Amino acid sequence: MSEQRFDQDEIAKFEAMAEEWWDPRGKFKPLHQINPLRLDYIADNATLPDALVLDVGCGGGLLAEGMAARGARVTGIDRSPRALGVARTHAEQSGIQVQYEENDAETWAESHAGHYDIITCLEVLEHVPDVERTVAACAAMLKPGGHFFFATLNRTPVAYLKAIIGAEYILGWLPRGTHEYANFIRPSEMHQALRRAGLNMQNIRGMSYSILADRFSLSDDLSVNYLGVAVKP
Repeated sequence: MSEQRFDQDEIAKFEAMAEEWWDPRGKFKPLHQINPLRLDYIADNATLPDALVLDVGCGGGLLAEGMAARGARVTGIDRSPRALGVARTHAEQSGIQVQYEENDAETWAESHAGHYDIITCLEVLEHVPDVERTVAACAAMLKPGGHFFFATLNRTPVAYLKAIIGAEYILGWLPRGTHEYANFIRPSEMHQALRRAGLNMQNIRGMSYSILADRFSLSDDLSVNYLGVAVKP
């Protein structure tokens, strides 16, 4: 029996919301709010123009298109056919070149070792069956000196209150059941996965939400959302 490389139940959650990927007021509103932060963070920590970039778990292409618009040569992979359909259509309408493939990191790594300058895996790791295996696959696909960007949710009581109770049950930003608290990842666990994959953590920042301003900003508070970058020696 082959190892499980992606969680079909997790894919199904995003299949059901695929048509709303590009609606900034829809179910992906939080992603639209944090996307400029994510793009600037990537651009501040790596060189996007002409870089070969792989966006793992690209969904409808929000981040992939943003990086391509900044001059990167981007491939996006995802296991959701509906999300990829949305991504391809939007890229065509936008006139932005992105290659989209239905695949997962572990399978794609088998034929793309040492291929990429930058790999992004943002808001994805809390949905995969094996975090360390996915991180290791990403590390294998990086060139020496390549950058791995990650973003996920911390497994803390405040993250449960804000990301699940708040975002799913009170604010209704996401359908109930989108996130599983047990799959959230502590920064120490993330650091261990990176180290075991042979990557060196360079930076980590929190993404904090202000309900009064209705916006996210980078901070030193890692208690809910955090993102970071690691480098392959």
